[in-house]
Amino acid sequence: MYFFYRILTAAGMFVLAPYYALRGWRRGEPSSALRERLGTVPREIVSRANASRSAEGPAPGAIWIHAVSVGEVLAAKPLAEGLKQRFPDRAVFVSTTTETGQRLARQRLQSVDGIFYFPLDWAAAVRRALRAIHPALVIVMETEIWPNFLREARRLGAPVVFANARISEKSLARYKRWEFLVGEFFTRVLRDAELFLAQTPEDAARLGEMGASEERVEVAGNLKYDGEPPAVGRLGEWLEDQIRRQERWPVVVAGSVVAEEEEAVLAAYDVVQRRWRRALLVLAPRKPDRFDAAAGIAEAAGWNVVRRSRLDLAAALDENADVLVLDSIGELAGLYSLADAVFVGGSLVPAGGHNILEPAWFSKPPVFGPSMENFREMAAQFLAAKAGVQVSSGSQLGKVWVQLIEDNGLRERMGSAARALSERNRGATVRSLDRIAAVLGGERRPA
Repeated sequence: MYFFYRILTAAGMFVLAPYYALRGWRRGEPSSALRERLGTVPREIVSRANASRSAEGPAPGAIWIHAVSVGEVLAAKPLAEGLKQRFPDRAVFVSTTTETGQRLARQRLQSVDGIFYFPLDWAAAVRRALRAIHPALVIVMETEIWPNFLREARRLGAPVVFANARISEKSLARYKRWEFLVGEFFTRVLRDAELFLAQTPEDAARLGEMGASEERVEVAGNLKYDGEPPAVGRLGEWLEDQIRRQERWPVVVAGSVVAEEEEAVLAAYDVVQRRWRRALLVLAPRKPDRFDAAAGIAEAAGWNVVRRSRLDLAAALDENADVLVLDSIGELAGLYSLADAVFVGGSLVPAGGHNILEPAWFSKPPVFGPSMENFREMAAQFLAAKAGVQVSSGSQLGKVWVQLIEDNGLRERMGSAARALSERNRGATVRSLDRIAAVLGGERRPA
């Protein structure tokens, strides 16, 4: 099966390489991005990896963390910082798959020693990247399972730990549907991993159903609970001042909004603005390729739209602005602190949901839709603690926003419960670091 997989991925390279080249050119990516995806690691990272491997000590070598995109980068932050504290002599590198993940990593993970693009799962590419860094350990955030990468890492003697591992019901169902064809191969692939640190007992059980050895799966908790509230930032400070000066109220923040949710969010905002004409909506699309579309949808609906990319922070906010489209990366989380009501997107359509902890850090009760498969346990805890609200439509979202804005007591109680719940579930970073340290110290699992 590996033979056929390698033939398939090698053939795919002839399609993917031109695709990434064209996409990178359109998005203004540096030419180095494509080279990195083909396994050429930046020289400065290779130099630091060599220095780390040559350092004195019983177990030299770098640590490579792979975080696919935005969510994984945020989850990796406390882990990366903890690794730098525990192993100050080891270089720590972070790779991402997406452009947005790359940009956010460069903003948020300033403690690490280098950031680059993860190689495509082509045997030659992953072999080149692994040999260039020769890591003492690879940590894959959540569950990015790439057969060629895992096999080459094992051959090189670099143990791979999956941190914050999760398997959704949807992923398990998809696996079960094709188990007759890929089950044996997938079991062999999972054996190449040293350890799975699952978020929940349910995730651990699903990993077992998919072929992971019971001895290699442990429950460590969700690293996202260990994140810290980001600084409000220059934009947040400016916007807070403008809100005060112009007496804008209420402020509603809709974050991580995905395609086909914009209309529902704007319909909900219409319910709010009919009651409070000085309201302001901060609309934050999840992905850059929706920036223009989101602004266009709001303008077509008759809203007066301003875009973050065109703001002059030395000037005043347009007094007539209804909607601020946040067409930037890394500024959303801090803006939740200014909100009187929030919505976390990717949840009104079947997209699996996004992180509801970011508003909770600022004692803002998250409102989200029914599609929370990627955060099922977290969403259930918030609902059980009356720390969040689940809605099924834009019209219902508008009603919940109005209720939270009108009822200060309700909003504060729910916000306090949200903050308390996020703090109560901390600890996954320490547990994960302890197990990672054991692996680095040579404590290997049964084959």
